[in-house]
Order: sequence, then structure tokens, then C-alpha cells
Amino acid sequence: QVQLVESGGGLVQPGGSLRLSCAASRSIFTFNTMGWYRQAPGQERELVATISSGGGTNYADSVKGRFTISRDNAKNTVYLQMNSLKPEDTAVYYCNAQSRGWPGVVDYWGQGTQVTISS
Repeated sequence: QVQLVESGGGLVQPGGSLRLSCAASRSIFTFNTMGWYRQAPGQERELVATISSGGGTNYADSVKGRFTISRDNAKNTVYLQMNSLKPEDTAVYYCNAQSRGWPGVVDYWGQGTQVTISS
């Protein structure tokens, strides 16, 4: 079973920065994609950013230019650098790892880390 452990959440003022980390219990090369999703109260979980095993990245329009996803293969860790944070970025952020192959798509999730943007 894969474990994903997130850290780095917290309370920051608007305009501030946070860096989230997601440590995987096995080599992240074994996953086709790793990413970050978020869920605000009363809303559905939404994609924030993904990074492929080849390093390709994808971002939600709402975070482009402000957030950066990266990976450290040696540490089996994925990061989300969040700058210029806004109150609407407040949510629980979840790390995701996805494998695509036989028998199909398998998603693994972390427990989530709370990010609160407030003055």
C-alpha cells in the first residue's frame, strides 16, 4: 500500500507564500503522474497542479503564475510552492499519485493539509 504524507500547510496572510510537501512511501518514478488537489468547504475537490514522470506540468487557470509544482526523485517527494496567496486559495490540499496500466487507473491520496489565507 502506498502512503502519501503531506506537510507544510498553515495560516498565512494574503500575498504570502507556503510550500507544501508530499512524501511518498515508494519511488515516485512508479507513478505516471503526481499532483495536488484542493477542496474548499462545500465545494468539490479540484485539480491544482500535476507533474508527470517526465517532468511535464499542468496547472489550474486560477493558480497559473502563482503556484509551482516540482519533484525531487531522490527524496520521493513532490512540492507545491504557492506564492501571492489569496483568500480563495483556502482549502484542504491533497496529494495525489496516479498509476495508469493494468488493471486500470489507480489513484492514491494523502490525508490532506489545511491551508488558510486570512488577515
